[in-house]
This record gives sequence, C-alpha cells and structure tokens, in this order.
Amino acid sequence: MSDYQAYEDACEKIRAENAILLTEFVAWLEASGLSERVVKKHRENIAFYINDYLLYDDALEARDGVDAVSWFLGDWFIRKAMWSSQASIKENAASLKKFYAFMHEKGLVSADDLVELKQIVKEGMPDWLETMRDYNNAGIDDPW
Repeated sequence: MSDYQAYEDACEKIRAENAILLTEFVAWLEASGLSERVVKKHRENIAFYINDYLLYDDALEARDGVDAVSWFLGDWFIRKAMWSSQASIKENAASLKKFYAFMHEKGLVSADDLVELKQIVKEGMPDWLETMRDYNNAGIDDPW
C-alpha cells in the first residue's frame, strides 16, 4: 500500500469518527439552549476544522487538534477560506472553544488541553485579526 493510500484510508476512518462527533456535538449544543442558527454555524465551523484543516496535510483526529488552532486561525483559515474575515475568525474561535469543551466533557481531551486552547485563543486573537486585516489590504494601493 502506498503512503498516499494509507493517508486516504486514515482520513476516511477519521471522517467517519468525525461524523459521529459532529452529531453528538450538535445534540450537546441544542441541549444548552442555543438557537438552531447558532448550532448550525458552530457545526459548520467545526466540520471545516476537523474534516478539512486537520486532514489537509496529515490525518489528525479531532482530539489532537488543540495544538493546531493557532496555525489554523492565524494563517491557514485566512488564506484558504474565501469567506474568512475578522468576524469569521472570532466565530471560529468561539466554535472551537465550545467544541473542545464538549470534547473535554466526553473525556476525549484533558482539562489542561481545554485551558491551553482558551489561552491560545485569548493570546492569539489580536495577532490573527491583524493578520486578517493585513491580508485583506495586501497589494492594494491607496486609491486617493
């Protein structure tokens, strides 16, 4: 079996596990009383993170994604997601915090991982927003 086929097989297995996680995450969000619109947005954000970003270069499981959040929100998301904006970075950060709180409640990530994620978001947010602003303004001459 080729390395690529092994990667594809691992991704397929992870996507199946992620489908179950996403269903459980949605139920967890709904039980907390969030609106259908907010639940849908959190689900979309997390599906993109765990099924696209975490499987982009390597086959990473969702529980191993805490350490990847900074690179995702501070670089990859800005460059790869056409819809990236300062608001969507904030939305994704909120979704990731909720998702990893859910993962902690399920026993899939440690309390330390959850604390680390929240610290990463708190410390990284100003830089990520500045990077987004700079990315949007890159190569644009002053029209005046």
